[in-house]
Amino acid sequence: MNKQQLAAKIWASANEMRSKIEANEYKDYILGFIFYKYLSDKEEQWLYERGYDADSIKDYVNEEAEDQYSSKSSAQQSLGYFIAYKDLFSTWIHMGSDFSVDNVRTGLSSFNRLISPSHKKVFEGIFNTLETGLSKLGENTKSQTKSVSDLIQLINDIPMNGKQDYDVLGFIYEYLISNFAANAGKKAGEFYTPHEVSLLMSEIIADYLKGRTEIKIYDPTSGSGSLLINIGKTASKYIEDPNRIRYYAQELKANTYNLTRMNLVMRGILPDNIVTRNGDTLEEDWPYFDESDPQGTYEPLYVDAVVSNPPYSQRWDPSGKENDARYARYGVAPKSKADYAFLLHDLYHLQPDGIMTIVLPHGVLFRGGEEGAIRKNLIEQNNIDAIIGLPANIFFGTGIPTIIMVLRQKRENTDVLIIDASKNFTKEGKNNKLRASDIRRIVDAVKERKSIDKYSKVVSREEIRANDYNLNIPRYVDSSEAAESYDIYASMFGGIPEKELEEFEAYWKVFPSLKAELFSVENGYLDLKADDIKSAIRNNAEVKQFLDAYAEAFADFGKYMDGALIDNAETLSIAKTEELVASNIFKRFEDVALLDPYSAYELFEAKFTEISGDLEIIQTEGMSAVKIVDPNMVIKKKNGKDAEVQEGWKGHVLPFELVQNICLPEQKAELKNMQEKLAEIPSSYDELLESLSEEDKETVSDALNETNDAFVIKNIKGMIKILKADASTDTRLIEILRKAEELNTTEKNLKVKIKENDEVLHLETKRVIENLSDEQVYMLLHEKWTSPVITGIMKLSGEMLDGFTKNIENLSSKYAITMSDLEKDIHETEISLSKMLSELTGSAADMKGIEELQLLLGGAVNE
Repeated sequence: MNKQQLAAKIWASANEMRSKIEANEYKDYILGFIFYKYLSDKEEQWLYERGYDADSIKDYVNEEAEDQYSSKSSAQQSLGYFIAYKDLFSTWIHMGSDFSVDNVRTGLSSFNRLISPSHKKVFEGIFNTLETGLSKLGENTKSQTKSVSDLIQLINDIPMNGKQDYDVLGFIYEYLISNFAANAGKKAGEFYTPHEVSLLMSEIIADYLKGRTEIKIYDPTSGSGSLLINIGKTASKYIEDPNRIRYYAQELKANTYNLTRMNLVMRGILPDNIVTRNGDTLEEDWPYFDESDPQGTYEPLYVDAVVSNPPYSQRWDPSGKENDARYARYGVAPKSKADYAFLLHDLYHLQPDGIMTIVLPHGVLFRGGEEGAIRKNLIEQNNIDAIIGLPANIFFGTGIPTIIMVLRQKRENTDVLIIDASKNFTKEGKNNKLRASDIRRIVDAVKERKSIDKYSKVVSREEIRANDYNLNIPRYVDSSEAAESYDIYASMFGGIPEKELEEFEAYWKVFPSLKAELFSVENGYLDLKADDIKSAIRNNAEVKQFLDAYAEAFADFGKYMDGALIDNAETLSIAKTEELVASNIFKRFEDVALLDPYSAYELFEAKFTEISGDLEIIQTEGMSAVKIVDPNMVIKKKNGKDAEVQEGWKGHVLPFELVQNICLPEQKAELKNMQEKLAEIPSSYDELLESLSEEDKETVSDALNETNDAFVIKNIKGMIKILKADASTDTRLIEILRKAEELNTTEKNLKVKIKENDEVLHLETKRVIENLSDEQVYMLLHEKWTSPVITGIMKLSGEMLDGFTKNIENLSSKYAITMSDLEKDIHETEISLSKMLSELTGSAADMKGIEELQLLLGGAVNE
């Protein structure tokens, strides 16, 4: 299983297990157990590396040994904690029916007691939420034991050792948090920022911090810690040593604070690089110090980057904050809305050359009062760098539209980049979601500070002043669709207004002869010359030249992708290679007009999710993993209970269908042909049924003692025998029934043959995968990874031309029927209707009414 499949399996089982427990609560239990397994497995791995084996761990890894060389002391010094053999996660698993929830209570209590003094801030109390919540997993010890046992068995398959496994573990942890958030309603906002929003903020910050050898990042409302982790992960693409990144986090809610610490530790971040606080950010600000040694541990906090998604428009207590260093320069936020209090807190903790991103509700852009004064000060002191309007309904638990604001302490330019990205998203369930291309488009606009029609604008401070410091996005960027207008002359007399072709100016520049081939011009109005618009466009010389040039631009892209991904699959940096290929795509579009490079980028990114999963397997298990076939395990009912059983095989990396299409095409085609023949049989039965008269159907029903109209196939032979015995039976009816019998025989034979061939093909596919040559592995990875991307990119030019063709066709039909044509049609219809009315007869009253109706029709009958 790759990480996506494993995560989906764990989520499905966990969601079923939680029963009536709220998703917001249950997440704390399963994530707590995942973290305990991580620490336990990490200690075991550490012991194995130091010469211990399973027996010596059982004999010597205990709390009793106190000397400095004991496993207990060594583990505390190296890992910061110690778990005795009896409390190891693996020990719980091996206990089987002897396991009890009391083992967990003992283990968690012992862990807290055996934390190294140097790592208290990282680990102390980290399992409090899990420990106190065990009682909610059942009404008594027996039911609690059952629930906990099911949970630990579920997560036992998650790999937690080695560099690649940090990525797998992190992915699964993030996947579970995301799915719990989707099911937690309004409470989701307390602990989770959607991954795509987190990634967007991270990309903006990481690009700005490029080239730095050390980085400090801070999230004052850290939730699950995903924002911090994504910044660290993204920044690591540009920094040689990821261990030179230091993470600071503060969180108010204790259980969410524990999520932050767990998440950071499980990503392989050194404990020395994790500095966290459980407290109210607005009331208990840094500087950080240990209460036991205030002077020795005093550390004013100024960082390279701050990222936050604080609670929106939360009430707070601003009394006495006028002299607070965070607010003195700008003003104090109103007590009903703490949005600017969080923003100014973040800004205060930035280094002079630092950067921050913060998610806020739209209201901060235009609300007046104290907020208006703060906004004015931020603009005049030149701190606001960019404002990004996000789609509505993008966060779990709230549908309100939000923004990301980018701020810096020191800036050379005085303008503000405003981006309206609210229209760019995909629908996923009840929520909207940013696609990879949406994120890239925003990040590129921020990096390049580009003004793009209907998308972004670089706004001068003078213009903002003129708008009384109102930053509401629609004031500066109009992303609305233009209303359709109609030309009066063209509506009356026909022809296409030349002005309406101006919206296709980009096409006329690339295809300069096309306009004249499509239209003739007279007095500023055009007539369509081409009978077949699509053929005229496709046959244009410049269009053909454009298509050839586009094909040439990507002629060697497949070879490039194979070289970047397949040649170095076992050793490449997945994140860096992803960016290399993406940059190569954009470079190839530099001389390509009309097409959107972000569409090609989206195609690549959509496929890269699968590619990266395969690469992680290959980098963990070697290239030989491509030749592995796994049992295909499915859930089926067994003795009334769900049970996992094997149903055939599946490729560890290569899908069976792909291998069959490439390596076994004849067998695959033969099977497909039989399946298509089988699928046609029901329509053949229908045709025979339709050929029966009502009398035939009645005869059949009487013979079968049935009242339905359909053939009862199992009784056809008996039916024929009965009907043949009746001298009055029409021989045509018997012949139809004979054809039905032949169809039935063919259907049965096909089903048997399909099943046999399918089993043979399935086993042959297994054999082929297990015996692939290196050349075949390369070729199949090309077909799985590279071919779909190339195919999708090459289709873009045709799709663009199809869209252009449709627009020209719509424009030509817009004025095809003039008002005079409509008037003529109406007049002719009135005459026809009036004549029909004249032919009616009836009472005197009826005829009087008909005459009046004819008058309403304009007396057209008289014409």
